[in-house]
Amino acid sequence: MPSIFAYQSSEVDWCETNFQHSELVVEFYNTVSNVSFFIFGPLMMFLMHPYAQKRSLYVHGVCLLFTVIGLFSMYFHMTLSFLGQLLDEISILWLLASGYSIWLPRCYFPAFVGGNRLQFSCLVALTTVVSTFLSFLRPTVNAYALNSIAVHILYIVFREYKKTSNKELQHLIEVSVVLWAFALTSWISDLLLCSFWRQINFSYMHSIWHVLISITFPYGMVTMALVDARYEMPDQTLKVRYWPRDTWPVGLPYVEIIGDHKNC
Repeated sequence: MPSIFAYQSSEVDWCETNFQHSELVVEFYNTVSNVSFFIFGPLMMFLMHPYAQKRSLYVHGVCLLFTVIGLFSMYFHMTLSFLGQLLDEISILWLLASGYSIWLPRCYFPAFVGGNRLQFSCLVALTTVVSTFLSFLRPTVNAYALNSIAVHILYIVFREYKKTSNKELQHLIEVSVVLWAFALTSWISDLLLCSFWRQINFSYMHSIWHVLISITFPYGMVTMALVDARYEMPDQTLKVRYWPRDTWPVGLPYVEIIGDHKNC
């Protein structure tokens, strides 16, 4: 049995030709494309800092975990090792669980712990720890955990889209879903249509997935912050801004707290 550290010890092998550009890197473009995680993770941590000070400093942890995903994904695609696969999947699991415990509206979990955010977060953390250990015993468990959390988050987003009249929130949800759909299409097509991509000498759809999902992250993060604000920050107004400038046709979204509106 090969070591979990060994090159190509994972059963997963993406469509890109192995060792095409380096004897040390199995999938060159799938490795390099993770650079986008190192750009957007720290940048969102900086842009969302004023919001995190008001809401929760754990928001920085979400951005940090996103950067860690890029690091582990880079290691995985560089080696295609079993350990790299596990670290990549586990970091994604913890990212989703962190966002879930911070931003899931209380109205969606009153039956569990009476709507207590701290107790709910502890429950999520315990479930994530168990799933992490199970992933080492049965790696397929992690995939089910990731899919179940992602699907439920998508369900919440659609419900909030139908309930809200906030045009900024609706726009963010629309952009987030479209970006996520394009990213998922790239991921699936790399798996199912590999022979076609190799015929036309373009086996880089998984690299495109990395770039698209890293762009989706800021939109999804700001979307959940706005959804959460309706329940957790009702006395404050959040304004969506875009970096580097609001007037540019393309930008990175973040939220700015522009004031308190308290009833005297």
